[in-house]
Amino acid sequence: MEIISDNYLGITFFIFGLMVGSFLNVCIYRLPRDKSIVTPSSSCPKCNTPIKPWDNIPVISYIILRGKCRKCGEKISIRYPLVELVNGAFYYAVFNYSGLGWHMPFIFVFISAMIVITFIDMDFQIIPDVITLPGIVIGLLSASFLVLDPFTHLLTIVGFKNSLTGLLLGGGLFYLIAVLSKGGMGGGDIKMMSMVGAFMGWKAVLLTTFIGSLTGSIVGIFLMIFKGKGRKTKIPFGPFLALGAIITLFFGGQILRWYLGM
Repeated sequence: MEIISDNYLGITFFIFGLMVGSFLNVCIYRLPRDKSIVTPSSSCPKCNTPIKPWDNIPVISYIILRGKCRKCGEKISIRYPLVELVNGAFYYAVFNYSGLGWHMPFIFVFISAMIVITFIDMDFQIIPDVITLPGIVIGLLSASFLVLDPFTHLLTIVGFKNSLTGLLLGGGLFYLIAVLSKGGMGGGDIKMMSMVGAFMGWKAVLLTTFIGSLTGSIVGIFLMIFKGKGRKTKIPFGPFLALGAIITLFFGGQILRWYLGM
């Protein structure tokens, strides 16, 4: 019975993640365009027809409509159901990894913020302050009494001191990189890493930076070899840092133990 109950709970959090993912799509589209994420209701970007509630069901409506607007037939990007599915999958993974508890909303906020940052930075090469600055505050508050040290156990208290150290290290390290590279690192990246440090502490900053730099370098080399991109081609770093942060969240302890074991 407990296994059945856990499965139902996992599915519930997956569905909840899909619903939040639908809202994340609104944030991804509107925040970089300085539009309200509250009003007006969602509409087709081509014909401006308001989207009916039954056409706005995560993933399912996209499949039923075959990826097109019901009114004008304009193609809807596959990104919309992809964001919903990714967010739902991560919510399900958090429940399976850490179990039910008051820590979950903080982790959900962190992961969803990383998703929004990823897609906005890919499109506009900016990381909005409206995400990172409140994220820093939430990270400090949550780490002070509840979550999230990935190097011991997800539910181990990071502690305010460790959280504040992570904030300062994340922001300070990337500020230094920005100065030395003469603008090669943006202010959004600096604040984003301050947020990562606030949530997970100073060790997470180092591992996130390493993973982000490694994956970014691999993608950069791939683009240079196979896509003809030059060394001066600008590639947004936020998505790689977000990937590094989420990998650190789930596997930071295992990675550290593997590295030390070598």
